[in-house]
Amino acid sequence: MSDGGYGRYDNGYFVPPMPAAPPPPPADGARAVAVAVLNLSGLGLGYALTRRWALTALCWIATAVLLIVALPADPDGVPEAALMAYAVFLVLAAAHGARVGLRTPLALPGRAPLALALGLLLLAVPAGGVVWYDAERDEAVQQMLLDRLEEADRLVAAAGKKEFTAAEADYRKALTAYEDLVADHPDSRAAARVPDRMKTYYATVGAPYEQREYCTAIAPLTYLRTVPDRVKKTELGELEKWPDDRLATSLYECASAGLAADQSTWAAQFGELLTTFPKSAPAAKVEPAVNAAVVREEKGLRGADPCTAVQRLRALATRITELPGEKAGVDAALAKDAGRATAQVASGTYTCGVDQYRDGDFDAALTTMNEYVTANRTAKNVPLAKKIAIAAEVAQTVPEAGKKLPTLRSGGSISVTVKNDSPDAVTVLFTGPVTGSLTLKACGGCRAYSLGSTVSPYFKPCEGGKNYPQRTISLPPGTTYFVHKSNGSSISSSAPASDTAKLENGYVYTECAYTTESFGSGL
Repeated sequence: MSDGGYGRYDNGYFVPPMPAAPPPPPADGARAVAVAVLNLSGLGLGYALTRRWALTALCWIATAVLLIVALPADPDGVPEAALMAYAVFLVLAAAHGARVGLRTPLALPGRAPLALALGLLLLAVPAGGVVWYDAERDEAVQQMLLDRLEEADRLVAAAGKKEFTAAEADYRKALTAYEDLVADHPDSRAAARVPDRMKTYYATVGAPYEQREYCTAIAPLTYLRTVPDRVKKTELGELEKWPDDRLATSLYECASAGLAADQSTWAAQFGELLTTFPKSAPAAKVEPAVNAAVVREEKGLRGADPCTAVQRLRALATRITELPGEKAGVDAALAKDAGRATAQVASGTYTCGVDQYRDGDFDAALTTMNEYVTANRTAKNVPLAKKIAIAAEVAQTVPEAGKKLPTLRSGGSISVTVKNDSPDAVTVLFTGPVTGSLTLKACGGCRAYSLGSTVSPYFKPCEGGKNYPQRTISLPPGTTYFVHKSNGSSISSSAPASDTAKLENGYVYTECAYTTESFGSGL
């Protein structure tokens, strides 16, 4: 018969009933701690020793996920959410493992103290992993910074193939990258390489100087002088003063070329040189260069184009006066150069007017000679300049009159009486063997002649028995050209009238000015 959980008698002996399940082992706190510590390693060994294989696999999966997220090491490290989630998982695994290990015997090692020692030893695995990961992360940071350095290097190299105005933004961007590496990561390998990179940076930006493109080099070298304001001077060393001599030389060479080519930029460049580098060797050459330019243009006054030389001397005088020579101690010498150029402008203006007259540019010659006379009233050439101005004005109406340059000759053996049969005052200009001018007042009672009457064969002005304003002059034999200009407003046209007279000895001549619908004259 079944015992049904109850005892039974066998052969007169009492047999106690069999238990339904083995009794649980006694609670073991040391074993619980050992299992908890083993689970803290992240390998689930506490579960493995208590034969909880599914939970062991779960620990492996959690650790594998963390490794997938964390590796390869990133400069930004493991996301905080992943770390927090993994830390919470380990705490839960340790707590649960402690509960399991409290009453569950261990497979191996059988004794709790040995398992605890193993767990403590295995804690070195995650600790070592943290140390290793930090090292890998630091290396990743170093590589990231080196990548930034290389990117800045590529920017500099690419910018060096472009004009500075187009490349300046890239140069500034690269400089910012170098600056950030030194300022934010001073102990990095990338920061340690910045000083060498700055040498390349300076050489690339200042390359036009090495190629003797001095005008092109001014802007980049000027920019390089601003770099020390943005980068620690200790990172630059000798580079801090690297652009100075090069910029001074570029300013001088570019200005000298502009001075020789009569460009307007040379004065500003010399001015910057004298102001920024007043004690430099190039600054000492400014005044001699200016003086040589004045001498060169002086020689031009005796050349084929004196008018251009006058213009250049006038511009030289103005620009030399504006040069800031005080700091360099050359202000007195420059003032002397300006005065010399101004003096040459005065004498050269006369030469220019003569050249214009000979070239048949009578309008320009008249203007030039009038300017010369006004500005140089006591100069020795003023009397002849006045004659040339008169002849040029006559030649404006009668070009034939300008074939010969006037002289200072006066008087002659032939009397010519000039009368005014016009209601307006007139100025009579004449040139030929003798050049001069006279003014006759208006004729009271005179009137303008009709245009039809002047074409009649019987038309004879200045013969009406009136008391015509008149003046008698003496002229040599030869052809004299007359031009009459009205000084009033009663005539319908202000165009001057002209007359050509071939004078011969033995005759008395009369030159008459009269008024029609336009101005006319005749002998």
